[in-house]
Amino acid sequence: MTQLTRDDLYSLEEYARIRPDFRARVMAHKKSRQVALGPHATLYFEDRLTMQYQIQEMLRIERIFEEAGIQEELAAYNPLIPDGSNWKATFMIEYPDPEQRKAALARLIGIERRVWVQVADFEQVFPIANEDLERETDEKTSSVHFLRFELTPEMVRALKQGAALAMGVDHPEYRHEVRNLPDAVRDSLVEDLVAV
Repeated sequence: MTQLTRDDLYSLEEYARIRPDFRARVMAHKKSRQVALGPHATLYFEDRLTMQYQIQEMLRIERIFEEAGIQEELAAYNPLIPDGSNWKATFMIEYPDPEQRKAALARLIGIERRVWVQVADFEQVFPIANEDLERETDEKTSSVHFLRFELTPEMVRALKQGAALAMGVDHPEYRHEVRNLPDAVRDSLVEDLVAV
C-alpha cells in the first residue's frame, strides 16, 4: 500500500466542502476494519484511507496549510499504513467508567504484547507494539496502543487463497478470541496484503 503524499490531500477549503461525504465514506469503511476482542478491547485496523482521513482532520483542526506542517503530519501518520506484509492497528482498551478503567489499566500491563492474529493453522502472530513511544509504566498500561502484525509470505498466500483468520488476546487478566470474523472484515484486511 503506497504512502500518502501532499498530492493526495485536499486543501482546507476543498476539504471543508467535501468533508460530510468523505467522512461518511470513511466511517462506513472503518466498520469493516474493526474487531472487538471481548467487551473491553477493540482492534481498529488502519490503512491508506483511514490515515488520509486522520491527516485531513488534523490539518482542519489545527488550521495547517503551510508545507512544513503538512509534511509533519504526513511523516507522523504514513508509518501507520500497512506495507503489504503486515497489518497495523490501533488497539483500544475501552471502559466507560473512569474508576473501572483506571483499575483495569493497572491489571492489564503488557496486554498490548499479548494480542494475536492467526492464519489457519499457522502459529499465532504477536505484535510489535508502540514503535513510536513507550505507552506503559510500572503502574499501568495505556488505553491506546499502536500494533504491527508481521505476516510471513506463506501466511499471506494462504489468506489470499481463502484461509481462516482468527484474532484474540491472551493476557492473564483478559482472554478473548474471535474465530469467525465477518467476511467483510476478513476481505478488507486481506486487501491490505500483497502475495510474493
